[in-house]
Amino acid sequence: MMEQVRASGASRQVIDAKMQEMNSMKVLLDNPLINAAITFLEPFPIGLIISLISAAILRRRKPKNRELVVGEPLPNS
Repeated sequence: MMEQVRASGASRQVIDAKMQEMNSMKVLLDNPLINAAITFLEPFPIGLIISLISAAILRRRKPKNRELVVGEPLPNS
């Protein structure tokens, strides 16, 4: 990554800022709890959205204006 920044012709200040950003991210990710939390939270919103869409599509609809009696077959509609 640093090679890309250097190859792009960035100034020394930009390179130093990028290096400091990368070092702070490394320190943050060295903590196992924070690393686990970030790893969990990255895919969570997409999984939640897909689960909600699936639940909406696959939910069971109750029959309209009809009581179900034990032992009676379910209506085909």
